[in-house]
Amino acid sequence: MKSRLFAVISTAALFLLSLACTSSAPPKPSYLVYVSNEGSGDMTIIDPAQPVAVGTVTLGKRPRGIHASSGFIYVALSGSPAAPPGVDESTLPPPDKSADGIGVYDIAQKKVIKKLFGGSDPEQFDISKDGRFLYVSNEDADGLSIIDLTSGKVLSTLKTGEEPEGVTLTPDGKFVYVTSENDGTVAIIDTAAAKVVKTIEVGRRPRSVAFLPNGTRAFVTNENGGNVTVLDCVKQEVAGSIAFETGMKPMGTAMSKDGSKLYVSTGRGRKVAVIDTASQKITASFEVGQRPWGIALSPDEKMLFTANGPSNDVSVVDLATQTVVRKIPAGDKPWGVIVLPQ
Repeated sequence: MKSRLFAVISTAALFLLSLACTSSAPPKPSYLVYVSNEGSGDMTIIDPAQPVAVGTVTLGKRPRGIHASSGFIYVALSGSPAAPPGVDESTLPPPDKSADGIGVYDIAQKKVIKKLFGGSDPEQFDISKDGRFLYVSNEDADGLSIIDLTSGKVLSTLKTGEEPEGVTLTPDGKFVYVTSENDGTVAIIDTAAAKVVKTIEVGRRPRSVAFLPNGTRAFVTNENGGNVTVLDCVKQEVAGSIAFETGMKPMGTAMSKDGSKLYVSTGRGRKVAVIDTASQKITASFEVGQRPWGIALSPDEKMLFTANGPSNDVSVVDLATQTVVRKIPAGDKPWGVIVLPQ
């Protein structure tokens, strides 16, 4: 009788122990959020399911533009000192050109494996669909560098306008659109010919470009103009303008998979605006944090993430209620944000 009772108790204890071990182990996240931190020179890795930062990776000076391809995360690094509007650049220290480059983080190995030459003062970039080429804006060189990822060599550098920033390939990969902050233009580059085929005036201080999935329309955020310029990509001309309320500074963009909604961060406006792309009207806006810039959607498009530079955190927004459900600490001056399924 005693042995039978002992066996029952032992079985129950083992069951409770296994249950405790199972419940204490956090489930594997379906996706992770990666944030480039311009001030602290690193990348924060966030598990939104916990929700906390689960890692920090040292990258180099001024990490800004961030994208992923074929198991790697690429981050633009710059040794040029930050020069926000109103700063007398003659008072700044000289640039450290040895720090310029594109950091390459191997997701499987969980470490930085190399730094590619990305031209002078790289800020933003895009990656060809086949993962062969990088198209990098060189802020202080007024141009775009085309880099062969296999050899790591710059194939050509094209003049695109003063202080280029946003770089986005069309969905078919035939063209790349590059914004020029100072000139208020978008340069269109034919990727096969590697040359600028047209330059379009858009607005004051254009920042980024987002395309409809079918590539027929592009949306260009104009920070100082307080509007988004709509481009007809077939005719390569301006097709409209979407005005924002006073105080909102259109910056980063995230397009829904079906192309019906465009989410736009508004910098000092503290909000994210939602644009109905069919009607080209703002249908909603909601506050997310201090000077949101980088912006990304979760794979199921139920959540939205914004990098808030001055407060050193990332806002997590439930899009069903359009409210911030939490803020997760990042590094110093978070700039860009991407979301990758696991």
